[in-house]
Amino acid sequence: MAWLAWGLVVVAVLVPRTVSLTALRIGAPAALAAAIWASGRAGVDVAEIVALAWTAAVAAAVLFLPAITDAFVDGSSYGPERRMSLRTPGTLLLGPVELTWAVTVAAIVAGPLLLAAKAWLFGAVALAAGAVAARFGIVALHRLSRRWLVFVPAGIVLHDHVVLGEAVLFPKAMVSGIGPAPSNSTATDVTGRALGLVLELQLNEPNKIKSIDTDRLLFSPARPGALLREARERGLPVT
Repeated sequence: MAWLAWGLVVVAVLVPRTVSLTALRIGAPAALAAAIWASGRAGVDVAEIVALAWTAAVAAAVLFLPAITDAFVDGSSYGPERRMSLRTPGTLLLGPVELTWAVTVAAIVAGPLLLAAKAWLFGAVALAAGAVAARFGIVALHRLSRRWLVFVPAGIVLHDHVVLGEAVLFPKAMVSGIGPAPSNSTATDVTGRALGLVLELQLNEPNKIKSIDTDRLLFSPARPGALLREARERGLPVT
């Protein structure tokens, strides 16, 4: 199982796609947890456990950097597109995401480990239940990987099925400005209370967002500076 997980993560690193990003977000923290668990059961001393855990923790942390996330998200783009990831909603980041990850990993490994221990009945039940739970967990985590703002020749598309429920196109002619949001902004918030700098998209005319007609909306990209540079290079007004 460890070799299989290692192989899947290696392939995911070498082939940057949104699917690969989801695989890494599940596999990298799992490697950290497995390293700590295996070190404790092997009877090694505290210094060795800390060293091994530190190595796994650094590897996991690097894979969660915004620049790395953007590289994987943009790996699924095509033609003249440029996809840039959005930050995870704060309401999900502080608890639900971690719980979903833990349940998904447990669902994947519980059945095979029980079967390896010759607990045939419990192993079979855990394998069947785990397949269902893992599927729902992976789908839920993958939806977070598929959140981005994409620059296309026609303008900007906000692709966020978690907060918006659908992808929304803003033609170039409709965009009057994009830049850091003022602290007293009353624009429609579609950040999902994400942590980090918030940008404001200003429109020339109202557009229906979440059943509300609005000409301004707030969103939170993973790399706001890089997004504004891309917008300027594509001829969009940056404020």
